[in-house]
Amino acid sequence: MKIIAGVDEVGRGSLIGPVYASAVILKKSINQKLLKDSKSLSKKEREHLCTYIKKNSTWSIGRASVKEIEKLNILQASLLAMKRAIKKLKRKPTHVLIDGNKTPELKNYNLKSVIKGDKKVPSISAASIIAKVSRDKFITTLSKKNKGYDWDKNFGYGTKQHLKALKKLGITKHHRKTFSPISKIN
Repeated sequence: MKIIAGVDEVGRGSLIGPVYASAVILKKSINQKLLKDSKSLSKKEREHLCTYIKKNSTWSIGRASVKEIEKLNILQASLLAMKRAIKKLKRKPTHVLIDGNKTPELKNYNLKSVIKGDKKVPSISAASIIAKVSRDKFITTLSKKNKGYDWDKNFGYGTKQHLKALKKLGITKHHRKTFSPISKIN
């Protein structure tokens, strides 16, 4: 029997925090028509769908820390987060479809990259939703402890407000110091 897992990551372009990945094996009962790329959904829609997907799938989350991102580079850290998510699944998939053009190195798994997979493959769409909602919740918590950066609104991306706050408040331990423009401030 074919067991397909979809995998996607989120947070590659952010200036702060870990990169998250999710792996999802959908149950047959799920309404696949509801599943879309997380970027095309509102926050409320994503959160609602995230709960629905979690109830109707086998899913997992993998992360790579700021230290790992700085040590490895963002691409390798993203692949590491994906690898962790795949290995944490409670069921082993026969096929793993990964959003993008790269796959992590993982023995004994049948991996295939799918460009724009988050728009084409329901299980990858589901993974994009779970990864986004999970990372957003984590960053919102960080925002409460690091006032002034507006991370609850920009999620660490390089918005005008975030860059202004960086100049005024400085770099935190959550910032990716190898990322521009932080590397220029540091």
